[in-house]
Amino acid sequence: MCKWIIRGFIAAYLAAVFLMLVGTFGWFGQPTDPLSGVFVVILGFPWTLLVDLAPERFWPILAALTPIANILILRGFCRAISRT
Repeated sequence: MCKWIIRGFIAAYLAAVFLMLVGTFGWFGQPTDPLSGVFVVILGFPWTLLVDLAPERFWPILAALTPIANILILRGFCRAISRT
């Protein structure tokens, strides 16, 4: 069950990053949207709150990478459960 949850989270993360890129760069004829990264921010919460500590030029990259922390936490949690 844990593997499917992690796979679902990864699929949601990849979809959110794709939507962010489409909205940011206007791919496929879409108008640019400043809120296109909101799903990435939600998936990376609470780590996205720490992005403000870095220099402002790194904010978009760090915000896009924060969901990876949650994926690693889920993976560690699933491994700990499977050992018991």
